[in-house]
Amino acid sequence: MTDELRKIAFMLSQHENLTLLALAVTMAVALGCGLAIYLLYRYFYRGVVYSDNFGVLIVIVSGITAFIIVTIGTNLVLSLGMVGALSIVRFRAPIKEPLDVGFLYWSIAAGLTAGAKLYLVAVVGTVSIGLIYIAMTFVRKEKRTFLMILRYAPEADEAVGNLLKPVWHKLKNKNVSRGLAELTLEVRVTRNQTQFMEPFTSADFIESATLVEYSGDYA
Repeated sequence: MTDELRKIAFMLSQHENLTLLALAVTMAVALGCGLAIYLLYRYFYRGVVYSDNFGVLIVIVSGITAFIIVTIGTNLVLSLGMVGALSIVRFRAPIKEPLDVGFLYWSIAAGLTAGAKLYLVAVVGTVSIGLIYIAMTFVRKEKRTFLMILRYAPEADEAVGNLLKPVWHKLKNKNVSRGLAELTLEVRVTRNQTQFMEPFTSADFIESATLVEYSGDYA
């Protein structure tokens, strides 16, 4: 029994030697990957309102995750206490954009691999996912979704319907108020070709025709 206790005590007292150079390399890789993810998020952002705070969060989370993993790896007792402490943390801030969740997990994954000293995995993983994301972004740019908002007199419903026949569209909302009808339609635009709007803007019975990029959030 005494020997078993000694073995346990020996295991608990063991810790990995952590040099300042190793810590610096780990944090440099983690923050470098986080910075690359942030730049991709900022440059290719397609939402309605860009939040610079979330962009900064991506970099910070990568660094925080890295030094947590470093701390856990250096001391078994401390790691058990830290896991217990982190398990009671609850985050209630909602993230409305699903793609933002992916970037956050991407940042955490970069910090985890860098903190575990898997530097090659962190760099290659970040570069690979980044290239895939860039490729998908360019493919998505070829055909983008917009909202076309038409305002016209209600009695011109049939005429507006005739103008819409050649255009692929999906009805999102229709509102009639104070003698005007407002029609919100989802349309597809390829390579920023908006010539299909000319019949709507030149028609006398249409008061206004607006085209807005559809980001996925619509109320």
